[in-house]
Amino acid sequence: MQRATQTALCNWSQLVGPAMLRQCCRGPLQRTSRAYSAVPPPRDAEEKEMLHQILRVDHAGEYGANRIYAGQMAVLGRSRTGPLIQEMWDQEKKHLEKFNEILADNRVRPTALLPFWNVAGFVLGASTALLGKEGAMACTVAVEESISEHYNSQIRTLMEKDPERYTELLNIIKEFRDDELDHHDTGLEHDAESLPGYWLLKNAIQLGCKAAIYVSQRV
Repeated sequence: MQRATQTALCNWSQLVGPAMLRQCCRGPLQRTSRAYSAVPPPRDAEEKEMLHQILRVDHAGEYGANRIYAGQMAVLGRSRTGPLIQEMWDQEKKHLEKFNEILADNRVRPTALLPFWNVAGFVLGASTALLGKEGAMACTVAVEESISEHYNSQIRTLMEKDPERYTELLNIIKEFRDDELDHHDTGLEHDAESLPGYWLLKNAIQLGCKAAIYVSQRV
């Protein structure tokens, strides 16, 4: 009986292969993990620097957006606008969670300015919310327009480099870009442009966003 069993196992191992036989002895098939998550391992120092800058600034942007919505909720959370702000904030939380994961997977350090963006983002969100719903929406329009434009710039860069190599990263950036555009449109639909001095406030915020993007890539 023992010899017959050994013969059967031998024949089966030749059919399915040793790797499958070992897996079946361990139990149900397990999904194998990939060598990297979303971002391919850089081929040289130049590509590494490019990818690290992209990931660092995207993480900083999503972190700052979270703090802005936190500031808005601190002021308007109990108002009729609160649920709308919370809905957009919940999406930003998911964005930040994903970039936290990607940075950890790829050993990318976040910008050293996170403590500053922590305070600055909250203050920006709270101060514009003190202007009322229109002020909060004007801030949302300005910030989300800046972030979506920056995402579009990254998409063009990665498409020019090697779209097949960066497929998963491109899909993530495109998805988040579309969410930011939805937030931008939501702000316009909820009377952002009716705020007195809207264009002045929008331009000032976007100037600050450009400066934040520039330094977060490098510091």
